Amino acid sequence: MAVAPSRNARVFKAAALAALLFCGCARSWELADDLKKEDRDAAPDFPEGLSWINTEGGKPLKMADLKGKVVLLDFWNFGCINCMHVIPDLKRLEKKYEKELVVIGVHSAKFSNEKGLANIRNAALRYGLEHPVLNDNDLTAWKRYGVKAWPTLLLIDPTGKIVGKVEGEGHYETLEAYVDGIVKFYDPQKLIDRTKVIGKPEQLEKSALRYPGKVCAQAKPERIFISDTNHNRLLVCGADGKVSDVIGAGSIGRADGAYDAAQFHRPEGLAVLGDALYVADTENHLIRKVDLAKKTVETLAGNGEVKFNAKKGPAKQTPLNSPWDVAIAPDGNTLYIAMAGNHAIWSVDLKDGTVGRLAGTGREDIRDGEFGTSNFAQPSGLWLDGDNLYVADAESSGVRLLDLKEQMVTTLVGTGLFEFGDKDGVGDDVLIQHCLSILLHNGKLFLTDTYNHKLKQLDPKTRECKTYLGDGQPGKVDGGAPRFYEPGGQAILGEKLYVADTNNHAIRVVDLKTKQVSTLEIKLPEK
Repeated sequence: MAVAPSRNARVFKAAALAALLFCGCARSWELADDLKKEDRDAAPDFPEGLSWINTEGGKPLKMADLKGKVVLLDFWNFGCINCMHVIPDLKRLEKKYEKELVVIGVHSAKFSNEKGLANIRNAALRYGLEHPVLNDNDLTAWKRYGVKAWPTLLLIDPTGKIVGKVEGEGHYETLEAYVDGIVKFYDPQKLIDRTKVIGKPEQLEKSALRYPGKVCAQAKPERIFISDTNHNRLLVCGADGKVSDVIGAGSIGRADGAYDAAQFHRPEGLAVLGDALYVADTENHLIRKVDLAKKTVETLAGNGEVKFNAKKGPAKQTPLNSPWDVAIAPDGNTLYIAMAGNHAIWSVDLKDGTVGRLAGTGREDIRDGEFGTSNFAQPSGLWLDGDNLYVADAESSGVRLLDLKEQMVTTLVGTGLFEFGDKDGVGDDVLIQHCLSILLHNGKLFLTDTYNHKLKQLDPKTRECKTYLGDGQPGKVDGGAPRFYEPGGQAILGEKLYVADTNNHAIRVVDLKTKQVSTLEIKLPEK
């Protein structure tokens, strides 16, 4: 379970280190005194027999291979939003201490789908991880190092001794100060090896789409909108896959402006009303608005900062936290946000220009009741139907229902943060795994049961849930016995269901009459 920043112990925790400081303001003499201690623990070696990625030929690493480097172990899993928030800090450290520091990702799975090496490889490619990653699929390294929460970061000096560890996110300054202090302490002793190169990052092949996250559709005029997430852009196409507009320059950034100048950072959720397309610009921590008539992009909410449990305030001045999906009210007055990083549902009042929490305390959990006392766990998908707001609650593997009129939350599927699987049934007997999107069609909820590589149907009245398509195995197979690979978004246009099949870099098309599946050929404009 990810540790929310508000509950983090914002200090390093190591038995051998007594003088670690708060707020990242390390004083070099204190750190130097601690590094002189002979009773510090040696870092245990990595467990044998486990798989690695981003190493030469997948070759396992040993602690002896890392001597002469400052080593930062990152215990993470790819479904954890707090773990995702740590990645930019790791990249900053890797850039600043390119020759001195080695980051080792220790991927310690929560969900069964997170144990597969190919799935971890996709996650590493998706988030641009170039450092070695160990597949700690049975939590062997996790237990060996005494880890208890995702994410946990652990520092090791160039002699292989543990300096300390910290849980949660938001510790860049502390880590920077200690890496700097370690380098300065060991440099005069000539114990920093700047010649050694650790790791060999893998590369993605070129494709029209790269890890598409979400998709939405509009009947009049007929058009499909795709979050081409890892190309940092949006695509507008017809049912034939021919792209009419590319929204975004494709470079990471947050610039507003015309389509070819605007920038995004891994956009996810989309909602359209008339000529207004609303975008959850996830890693920019912004909500963007696309004017489809004027072909411009503007920032609607968020200031680019990340804050846990920020208070309601002016939309453009209030920090957001990994918005993952959006839903727009038919009257155009309210935009609902699945705020994955805050484990809550937020809303933007488009009349007065404010944004704030609607439901959820911010505690990562599954709890029903009044909006102000309910809990969510990384909500990642929304669907609005009148006064009912349906939520795909990813980390609880649940489906939640917000009654906007009564201001109450109830659970349709899901019983706990660690209760997941693949089981059709009714109510509390149902098990799904990290569902990322939801939509209502003809009285039934369609779910992307993401980590089970399936599409499922849920009756919101009877709570009966059953497999609609997919056999549970990842793959890319069309026809009447299809396979998907971590589907993340979906939309209906006419009698067709369009699915953002994330790890297949594809949009799959389901004929709702025949249940036959095909792959949409994306035809980009010629440059």
